[in-house]
Amino acid sequence: MQIVESIPALRETVRRWRGNAETLAFVPTMGNLHAGHLRLVEEAKQLADRTVVSIFVNPTQFCAGEDFGAYPRTPERDADLLKAAGADLLFMPQDDEVYPAGAVTKVEVAGLSDELCGKFRPGHFRGVATVVCKLFNMVQPDVAVFGEKDWQQLTVIRRMAADLNLPLRIVGIPTVREPSGLAMSSRNAYLSAAEKRQATALYRCLSQAKAALEAGDRNFAGIEAAAAEFLLGEGFRTDYVAIRRAEDLALPTPDERSLIVLVAASLGRARLIDNIKASL
Repeated sequence: MQIVESIPALRETVRRWRGNAETLAFVPTMGNLHAGHLRLVEEAKQLADRTVVSIFVNPTQFCAGEDFGAYPRTPERDADLLKAAGADLLFMPQDDEVYPAGAVTKVEVAGLSDELCGKFRPGHFRGVATVVCKLFNMVQPDVAVFGEKDWQQLTVIRRMAADLNLPLRIVGIPTVREPSGLAMSSRNAYLSAAEKRQATALYRCLSQAKAALEAGDRNFAGIEAAAAEFLLGEGFRTDYVAIRRAEDLALPTPDERSLIVLVAASLGRARLIDNIKASL
């Protein structure tokens, strides 16, 4: 596996692959890799001839007071995992490679970026859209692979790619979970052993909401309120529980056939997000 830090070195390798008529899949990450990330790499390898993974802890998607400085960084371990997983290239740029001095251009998906997590993390999705657009321009993949755990992020990126006519396909991969049901996340490292057991209530909450929806309950506000009350009783500080149309996160109508239940809640030092789909 090749490891590069500069855009010219990345593009030289990509140019060589393109000269051999090879296709390219891309998996952007912030590192501290776990089995969920490796599942994305596995899928990427099935979708294209070559696989590029990036590790970049993006400063512009962290809001004031968040954990940018403390975010877990494990580059050597990550490189070993990616090599074993069969990635072809690891791109690990420095901040000034991604954001040159004086850079002022930003990418924002209006509307979608301002609700749910965007309401509680102002500017977060502007940072996400900007860095992902930059990475797409640097790597120039045929397909990009993302996890579905952050469904709002995936929806924002799909909208951005469509609006900007970007010549690539966005593929979402189902959330990888621990045996307890807890969604795998780099921020799970913030949980103590006791909190990790406690955090399994998040998936139980989502499963209960899904069961209610699939049983025909259309009192969306009532289901959301019951879920939030359940999480409060389990010790969570809940930002939101929301039922939305899965396709675009619009508010659902009673006859909607494809719904998603989304949650963001904090436990100890960790802010956790998760979701579950309901097919009616």
